[in-house]
Amino acid sequence: MNMNFSMNKKKLLIVVLGAFILYAASAGVSYLVFSNFVKGPLNITTPFGSLTDVTSGAEEGVKDKPCPINGAMYTKNREDLWKKRRPLGVMIENHTDARPIIGLTRSDVTYEAVAEGGITRTLNIYYCQDVGDLAPIRSARTYFVDWVSEYSALYSHVGGANTAGPADALGQIRDYGILDMDQFGLGFPTYWRGTDKLAPHNVHSTTKKLWEAAAARGDGWGATDKNGKAWDATFVQWKFKDEAPVDQRGDQKPVVVPFWAQAPDYTVTWQYDKTANVYKRFIGTTEQIDPITKETMAPKNVVVQFETERQANDGYPDGHLLYGTIGTGQALFFIDGKAVKGTWNKASRTARTKYLDAQGKEVVFDRGQIWVQTIPVGNNVTY
Repeated sequence: MNMNFSMNKKKLLIVVLGAFILYAASAGVSYLVFSNFVKGPLNITTPFGSLTDVTSGAEEGVKDKPCPINGAMYTKNREDLWKKRRPLGVMIENHTDARPIIGLTRSDVTYEAVAEGGITRTLNIYYCQDVGDLAPIRSARTYFVDWVSEYSALYSHVGGANTAGPADALGQIRDYGILDMDQFGLGFPTYWRGTDKLAPHNVHSTTKKLWEAAAARGDGWGATDKNGKAWDATFVQWKFKDEAPVDQRGDQKPVVVPFWAQAPDYTVTWQYDKTANVYKRFIGTTEQIDPITKETMAPKNVVVQFETERQANDGYPDGHLLYGTIGTGQALFFIDGKAVKGTWNKASRTARTKYLDAQGKEVVFDRGQIWVQTIPVGNNVTY
């Protein structure tokens, strides 16, 4: 009886010890995985291998061809490529569970606004560069439809607001004749779900695959419409200049842009780098870095435009929003380390937004990426 008890006790100890070792091992693995997930950069595996277009802006030849979207200079070879297509607008989210975001460092122009609940989302316009992995792609909102309309662009998204009422983005895409690149209509291999994050924060694509999918749809989805009219036949370009020499740049203090006071996880701080003449993007104390290219999100120009924000009151649980995208309002422009006060003006859904300084003269941007943030009227931007 005592021997059996002793043997059972030994077995119990072995089981307990084994369970402890197994737990410790699994916890260690979980810690390594989780710590890599949180701290990044991520080692993202896709069905298509390396996706980043490392040739962007790096071809041999003279860079004397300005990108019509943001004025950046490229070679004739790259110009020949972009003239065969039309701009592409891609919806990418900025939820805390979606970070780090992939593909924003090489957009021509980025628009950022709250989608709902203080959570921001971006519409990224691509035209003059091919970009590799883009993620996570999310759903459409009505005000982003207004901005994508300025470019007669292809619109890449994963579904969208579709509750009856003024915020019905999917209905507007259909009614306006937007060139719709919805993931629900295209699927794999144009879009795929990555293993880097959990759904819904894991839909990926690339500019190459999206432009190829558009080309496969035939006439009207490329550089011209079905009547042969070029996408940019009525497109109004902004004004651009070469950047100021270092000794003529300002000493811009950090620019803090709050979207919603009750959602500080989405407040952006732009730290000006005078030597590089860019505005580095931070959320909290975290510098926003693309895990694939290892590039910091750092546009040459930052625009903050103030628009009326209101609830659509369409019964959607999280509350669809509406912004006064059409009309005029106040704006701030951060260029060459200096702040300029002015206004924005958008005459219609398809009209290009115009930016004017306090004297009514059109704002002249530095050649390079432009980041436009829309925040509610009355928000306090510190700079």
